[in-house]
Amino acid sequence: MKLLEDRIKRDGTVLPGDVLKVDNFLNHQVDPQLMYEMGGEFKRLFENEGVTRILTVESSGIAPALMAGLKMNVPVVFARKHRSLTLTDNLYTARVYSYTKQVNNDISIDKRFIDPDDKILIIDDFLANGQAVEGMLEICKAAHVDVVGVGVVIEKRFQKGHQLVLDAGIHLEALASIASLANNQVTFASNTDK
Repeated sequence: MKLLEDRIKRDGTVLPGDVLKVDNFLNHQVDPQLMYEMGGEFKRLFENEGVTRILTVESSGIAPALMAGLKMNVPVVFARKHRSLTLTDNLYTARVYSYTKQVNNDISIDKRFIDPDDKILIIDDFLANGQAVEGMLEICKAAHVDVVGVGVVIEKRFQKGHQLVLDAGIHLEALASIASLANNQVTFASNTDK
């Protein structure tokens, strides 16, 4: 998605450890118009999959997932990283490691919000090593639901998450695919590299 790639080039910052900082439009401050355009692109990419529900992980996946849900007219459910007084039992749970935060999180979704007949689209902000997607796939397996796709805003193609999703036989789409962050430069993968 050229609009997103241009925004990454203009406003993204490469940090040590192959980290791409995009907090001024994606995962701290959110650009609503960009999210809206991305929601439309996710709809276009997955419109033939029969999606009935979108799953994501709090908090950075919520904005793009919500816009995709709006465009696709399906509910969006986000896995919570922290339990509250109202989220205590009857849960699907998985453990997920966050590289950027260097912590393990137990993510949870209330069983009431996943139906066995669902066709699930997982949406997240980043795909790097694939831990968040693995956790979501674990929850979907426990719920006996069909995952019809994984959509990510930005993937780091040079890390293992891309291949993990492909090896699972799941339709994967990234709105921006990064081949390298070497020398503090963002190099995008071409569409022919998919």
